[in-house]
Amino acid sequence: MKHAHAIHTSTTPFDGVIGDTVTLDFDHRRRRRLKLETDKGTAFLLDLPELKTLRDGDILLLEDGSAIGVLARNEPVADIRCKDLAHLVRVAWHLGNRHLPTELMGDRLRIRQDHVIEKMATQLGATVTRLEGPFNPEGGAYGHGETEGHSHGHHHG
Repeated sequence: MKHAHAIHTSTTPFDGVIGDTVTLDFDHRRRRRLKLETDKGTAFLLDLPELKTLRDGDILLLEDGSAIGVLARNEPVADIRCKDLAHLVRVAWHLGNRHLPTELMGDRLRIRQDHVIEKMATQLGATVTRLEGPFNPEGGAYGHGETEGHSHGHHHG
């Protein structure tokens, strides 16, 4: 079985050939070691030295020199739209205060569907639309680019 041992991030140009893709939801893109199957049916082992969140457009580098593109699978998400930028910042603050993985999409915020959080956003005056779409939440500063796990000098309780 082939092993994917490194990631070429989507933020830099890639000169190689991408021979296949793997389409994963957010949970399956946040792994260190996992048996996967490409979209064409080839099994391989994701075998990274440490936990990483794969982003839509990243490229997995295999030990044999081949490359597999990473695609974000559509999953149940909710888009939150606000009346203006100040309102968007206010709602984003409330989501961040709950350490909720959130995708910043310029004119809106995207979260995983969660009826409690959606109700909170509606009560704050936002419009919430449920849909199926890719989810690429912002990495947290204290999690060193990851969306979970942080240590920043205070306790939550």
